[in-house]
Amino acid sequence: MSLNGKVAVVTGASRGIGKGIALQLGGAGGKVYITGRAPANADRDAPGSLTETAKEIEKRGGTAVAVYCDSSKDDDLSALFDRVATENGRLDVLVNNAYAAVPELYQNLGKPFWEISEGIWDRGTQIGLRDYYVSACKAAKIMVPQKSGLIINISSIGAEEYLFTPVYGIGKTACDRMAADCALELKSHGVNFISLWPGAVKTELMDKYHKEFEADAARFSGETAKLGLNSMIFDEHEESMEYAGMCIVALAQDNELTTKSGTVLTTADVGKTYGLKDIPF
Repeated sequence: MSLNGKVAVVTGASRGIGKGIALQLGGAGGKVYITGRAPANADRDAPGSLTETAKEIEKRGGTAVAVYCDSSKDDDLSALFDRVATENGRLDVLVNNAYAAVPELYQNLGKPFWEISEGIWDRGTQIGLRDYYVSACKAAKIMVPQKSGLIINISSIGAEEYLFTPVYGIGKTACDRMAADCALELKSHGVNFISLWPGAVKTELMDKYHKEFEADAARFSGETAKLGLNSMIFDEHEESMEYAGMCIVALAQDNELTTKSGTVLTTADVGKTYGLKDIPF
């Protein structure tokens, strides 16, 4: 599958699912603008970096443009999309993926919401919901005039069942609703908007926290902790970090994508539809 000549933006691509998506889009021939926070502002204990992602894309024959961008700042997002429009005159794919609250979610597993600092709301919805909306607005201003484009919100089964803490589920439910309502307004302009649920993905951070969990299981003995750990119970059904990217490459080339616009899709269902096979990992 080829995305030659296509331009994409993937937010939060320093590691995890965002990195995997960027690698697949770049490997398919797309020019991929990848975003992440500058090293001085990034999580110091988090593995991976924007530079490493860019180098890997280039190794696969793709074109990577690394942009240090704080997704909580509207000015940073405006500058990103202005640059994309100026340098390319088009934007074909936006993947809203950035999420900042993973450490807080893990650290507060098992605590009822009223015992967690209210600040987790800001961490869980500022980058991971509000920035999705702002980025979608900026992307639509480029895509609507060209009468084409695909916007993807990376969401989660947390929109349907309890996962981590209520803030997480509230945010993911809103991501799904955003795709549905925005798609309705974009339909007549040839732009599609989809919410995508990856399955259990063994990202660098989740692997790190899973190992810590195994070493200190007694800390997570409560019922809500067990529920919140659903996505950390890895088994033979887990996905690689790149599988969501494979799905997005396939969706971006579907000439009948309008029939799926506004819906929630799982990577499992997308894989079945297009006959995809995950990479070994």
